[in-house]
Amino acid sequence: MKTKAVRIYGVEDLRLESFELPPIKEDEILAKVVSDSLCMSSFKAAEQGSAHKRVPNDIAQNPTIIGHEFCGEIVEVGAKWQDQFSAGDKFSIQPALNYKGSQDAPGYSFHYIGGDATYVVIPAEVMIQECLLKYDADAFFYGSLAEPMSCIVGTFHAFYHTRLGVYEHDMGIVEGGNMAILAGVGPMGLGSIDYALHCDRRPKLLVVTDIDEARLERAKRIYTVEEAARMGVELHYFNTKDPASFDEIMALTGGKGFNDVLVMAPVRPVIEMGDKLLAFDGCLNFFAGPTDSSFSAMFNFYNVHYSYTHVVGTSGGNTDDMRESLDMMARGLINPVSMITHVGGLDAVIDATLNLPNIPGGKKLIYTHISMPLTAIDDLEKSDDPVMQELAKITAKSGGFWSPEAEKYLLAHGKPIE
Repeated sequence: MKTKAVRIYGVEDLRLESFELPPIKEDEILAKVVSDSLCMSSFKAAEQGSAHKRVPNDIAQNPTIIGHEFCGEIVEVGAKWQDQFSAGDKFSIQPALNYKGSQDAPGYSFHYIGGDATYVVIPAEVMIQECLLKYDADAFFYGSLAEPMSCIVGTFHAFYHTRLGVYEHDMGIVEGGNMAILAGVGPMGLGSIDYALHCDRRPKLLVVTDIDEARLERAKRIYTVEEAARMGVELHYFNTKDPASFDEIMALTGGKGFNDVLVMAPVRPVIEMGDKLLAFDGCLNFFAGPTDSSFSAMFNFYNVHYSYTHVVGTSGGNTDDMRESLDMMARGLINPVSMITHVGGLDAVIDATLNLPNIPGGKKLIYTHISMPLTAIDDLEKSDDPVMQELAKITAKSGGFWSPEAEKYLLAHGKPIE
């Protein structure tokens, strides 16, 4: 079968191409990709090329497909998996395979599977690791958002704390404790706020910071102080451009500091602020991976020794985190649609990926069988295209958010990718 996909050949060398997929083997699955959510990790892969830990050395001769937050439908199932999957099943994929200790992952390392494609071959590694997950919801985009949400879930589980004289870590955030999310109103920050407010292990105090006032105001409208209070959480937003913000934030804890600090940006001052905010036995989780392999920041080792502060980093979730994300979405406990601010087709992927840090807003959602320029949901009404004008009316009904109705309309009436 022929597919159309965005492949990486080298540093900032992404190409949209059509090519033949090989016939599937008995331990493989042929699938149709419907939606993919662009991730900053794909930008980092494009910036680094083969220097990226997950990208092979030979991409100039054997390019791989990018995109790893995808959802779609199964087309054909190899004999080995026919007792578990059938043609027509919807699916989502956990790309962090951890297969035999390898960092290979769909969207970085494979020639025939990645999210920015029309059709893919799901290899045996995905199946063996049980990373192909059945997905049953009324919209594909939720399946695409399950992967970034799984990264957030894994991050919350990776926080750890100790007890004096006990050499065993207590995993997870401190229930009923103080938590801060720094640089926390980007798309992954919004997902983290959603999870912190609605998971089964919530902080009592949650502080969210950023330096972008417009993004802070949007976050305040989506995750309100009142909604947080209903969940038993005292929520505060701070613009840390204000020099007085640090003292005000610490004052909320009575000067004791924060049990859990989540750093959402690879920015030295943000990390160092997080370190200063830590309470006794506090844990700082560095979420956002830098592109600079020599990136570093100051960390107070006096406090490491005497106040038992910790640092941990997470990069992706696991399959259980993915299942938790899907389950919480299915039960209406979290709704990561607030992450999405832009929508486009497969032909928008290259420019969007290469310029991702410079495009304002949150997640960029791609429909791989559609030809459409990347468009902010807020700008749909400005287009002369009748399809976009109708999408503007549909999204207006859902408060300016993307929706299952909008997806169904776009898939039915959008221009097919050629």
